[in-house]
Amino acid sequence: MNTAKIEATTTGAPHAPASTVPIASMPCSEIGVESFLTRHAPPLEDVAVGVEMELPEITGDGTGGDAPEGWFGQESLDRYAPGGAAAVMSALRDAVARCPSYKDTFVSGTSGETTVSLATTDAPGDEGLVVRTKTTMDGVADPFLGETGFVRQGDVIIMVQKTAAQKPPAGVDAVLVPAAAAYRAAAGG
Repeated sequence: MNTAKIEATTTGAPHAPASTVPIASMPCSEIGVESFLTRHAPPLEDVAVGVEMELPEITGDGTGGDAPEGWFGQESLDRYAPGGAAAVMSALRDAVARCPSYKDTFVSGTSGETTVSLATTDAPGDEGLVVRTKTTMDGVADPFLGETGFVRQGDVIIMVQKTAAQKPPAGVDAVLVPAAAAYRAAAGG
């Protein structure tokens, strides 16, 4: 059984301070960072919630285990001026193409390398994509995996971002698909 808990909500203004640097020229290290989309492509309106879901643990034989594993992240819905959401999606694709991998030094002083890729999503909408990151760090055996899914419906972008984890229990589509379907139903389309 899936359960979801909303942790926080913001409405009206973007939930990240706006930057004068557009997505097309943002630093590669900001791809996948919380709220990077609203920071580098500020929408007219933004609604964001923290999401926490309990998912059944999947055991080696593909069956549910006894203990639930968590899925943590955020979901946002951003409305842009006419044509703006399509331009943001295009800029996002270009940024990922420009940044297939990069090196970074973290606050702890540890360095690492991140690879970035695009995937498709099953979420309904005019267009959609999933940005995947895989970060390997010096002295850490398992990489950190992150996913951020985007679905554009007209001039609205629905974003679901899963907090990076070393062994993520489920993909971003676990939240993105029902979120996009709910939005389409509410919008009458």
